[in-house]
Amino acid sequence: MVIFKKRVPGLNEASLDRFLRRARRAVGLRGRVTALVTSNRALRVLNERYRGKDQPTDVLSFPAEPIAVHDFAGDVAISAEIAAQNARRLGHSLPEEIKILALHGVLHLAGYDHERDRGEMARKEEHLRKQLGLPVALIERTFTAPRHDTAIRRSPRTPAPTAKRSSSFSVLAKGRSGR
Repeated sequence: MVIFKKRVPGLNEASLDRFLRRARRAVGLRGRVTALVTSNRALRVLNERYRGKDQPTDVLSFPAEPIAVHDFAGDVAISAEIAAQNARRLGHSLPEEIKILALHGVLHLAGYDHERDRGEMARKEEHLRKQLGLPVALIERTFTAPRHDTAIRRSPRTPAPTAKRSSSFSVLAKGRSGR
């Protein structure tokens, strides 16, 4: 399922959902992925709530609990505003940037962690980016882009959202915050 709280010219729910299915297959990730394309404000709320960081970020991933729902992999939240800035700076389209961020989020849902894996996620992302026809991958450009922190890690302070909470997007999708 794809939810657009911020519209992206040239990209609709159906085309992003198709891309997410392709990305999931390419990564080998089982289960559905919900994607929320929203505002910096909404990403800031999520980043503060789940990571304790009071700032917006480009993409966040929320893995589902393994026992929660067997056909649900998790959620990916993307800031349309940061994606637009990245796309302009890097010279590609906003729909391409949203897909780059979605791929990055799907890799995190599959268990990759660029902060700890000695380049494994970067290599995988570069390969998949080429396979899926996308421009420069997120990790490849980290030295020129603002820092991103995407994986919501499980810890006593920030438990992984359950299937119920992971439609934590439902709060944002209903417009209570994240406008």
